[in-house]
Amino acid sequence: MVEIKTDTALESMREAGRVVAHALAAARAAAAVRVRLRELDEAARTVLTEAGARSPFLGYQPSFAPIPFPAVICASVNDAVAHGIPDDYRLRDGDLVSIGCGAELDGWTGDAAISFTVGTPRPADLELIAATQQALDAGNIAAATTGHRIGDISHAISTVARKADCGMPADFGGHGIGRQMHEDPHVPNHGRPGRGFPLRHGLALAIEPMLMAGGRNDYYTDPDGWTLRTIDGSRAAHIEHTIAITEDGPRILTLP
Repeated sequence: MVEIKTDTALESMREAGRVVAHALAAARAAAAVRVRLRELDEAARTVLTEAGARSPFLGYQPSFAPIPFPAVICASVNDAVAHGIPDDYRLRDGDLVSIGCGAELDGWTGDAAISFTVGTPRPADLELIAATQQALDAGNIAAATTGHRIGDISHAISTVARKADCGMPADFGGHGIGRQMHEDPHVPNHGRPGRGFPLRHGLALAIEPMLMAGGRNDYYTDPDGWTLRTIDGSRAAHIEHTIAITEDGPRILTLP
């Protein structure tokens, strides 16, 4: 069932989203050559704690996962697409890092992700990040307006990905969000325009393109049961915002 939020609820989600933005900024600021991924998680965890927020990631266990997620961020490096568990891996010069984070504050949730490079960037990685951001912008700004449908967002994202010769994991995409991190409707990153749930004022969505530089849509899951990796070892980027559909256009809720 899809819940349409009141304007008051969206304001509460905005506060949760602000915490997410600050936690992501803290994780990114902590990222440097030889810093452990676990330290990025600690930086984000401090922000959540100081804000009085709860992590919807920590302890989360969907049906596909063999263990509850053990951290407050997902930290995915190089060929990891998403859901990487932050561990003792030390960042290296040139790594491509994607960080996802969520926060629940006063009963409402925000969810977002960023991708960036550590040390000396590879030009191809910068192009991949730019294409992923462009896909998010196309799905958010160009298509996420009243009168459109979920399929219009999906089509806008996939059009950018195809133009960039990138693949996307077909089984994963965005989602509704609000009182829970994952709510209806599902927001695929592939789709046909004019199809799917209609976009109405008060609908809150997490839109999250995941682009894989090798151009393939298939992937595999690490033995940890969480980390998704490109099947060909190519690099991946993941960028996400929680947005609200409004009569005045999409409103990004996970900004600082």
